[in-house]
Amino acid sequence: MRSRYTAFVLEDETYLQATWDPSTCPEQIEFDPRTRWLGLKIKSSSNGKPSCEFAEVEFVARYKIDGRAHRIHENSRFVKRHGRWGYLGPITSDTN
Repeated sequence: MRSRYTAFVLEDETYLQATWDPSTCPEQIEFDPRTRWLGLKIKSSSNGKPSCEFAEVEFVARYKIDGRAHRIHENSRFVKRHGRWGYLGPITSDTN
């Protein structure tokens, strides 16, 4: 999760697509150049052991656009395929 957050900060579309499960990966990722990322907090995680096939991570990412603060609070799903974790998508999310 931390590496994906860093990829968003750096606008590294190649890395994000490489760490996104092919079943849910968008063809293109749009970045807003006005976004200023402020931080990431991992609130919880489950099932990330080597023997697990699925995992969940709850996080809060904070950012500003044009001086206005926002946050993304998401419970993310990940799946392991061929020994690598891929982002599936949110279980639930709210943005404000």
